Amino acid sequence: MKLFIDTANIDEIREAASWGVLDGCTTNPSLIAKEGRNFAEAIATICDIVQGPVSAEVVAQDTAGMLREAALLKQISEHVVIKLPMSHAGLAACRALADEGTPVNMTLIFSVNQALLAAKAGAAYVSPFIGRIDDTGQDGLAILADIIDVFNSYYFDTEVLAASIRHTAHALQAARLGSHVSTMPFKVMKGMCHHPLTDKGNERFLADWATVPGDGLEATVKAFLDGRSRASA
Repeated sequence: MKLFIDTANIDEIREAASWGVLDGCTTNPSLIAKEGRNFAEAIATICDIVQGPVSAEVVAQDTAGMLREAALLKQISEHVVIKLPMSHAGLAACRALADEGTPVNMTLIFSVNQALLAAKAGAAYVSPFIGRIDDTGQDGLAILADIIDVFNSYYFDTEVLAASIRHTAHALQAARLGSHVSTMPFKVMKGMCHHPLTDKGNERFLADWATVPGDGLEATVKAFLDGRSRASA
């Protein structure tokens, strides 16, 4: 499963990228506004860091406006994926962009029917919002599973991008269901690395290491290598 980060915070993106696990990034005008950054500059900086798919969302609500904005966004970086809202206008824009080879992330997906339409319109990604679906009393993971089943039945090239990931359990279940991608806040991605037994085990190893004779690992190994080199000279 590919891991995308859902943020416009440059420090968070840099840190996640430094772990060597980051495949892409999803943004939207709300996330960028939260950071108080210039929209175009933020997208360009994120693309430079991630070097993978970066979803940049249009704000126009009509097809012609979406296509005009998409044409501009594409010029920022080759890594830009055009993010469109699920609507009749969005579907029409998706088809036009897909036909010219521009990847589209169709966002605000809350049903299998919407995901099916987006795939038929040529979307590269569909983004079902698991957490927001849960908020309505429905089961977001169940809808995610149904979308994956439908796509597998008809061999769509469209990738399912699980969005609105609220916690590490969401990420785990999305992976188990076979979601192609999960996009999540930095705190969730960071939390995936932690386990209390890992922390406890590391503390024990360090305590044991403190009892090993020597001046630390680097000094001990260097002294050993130097001695071996002199002996073989």
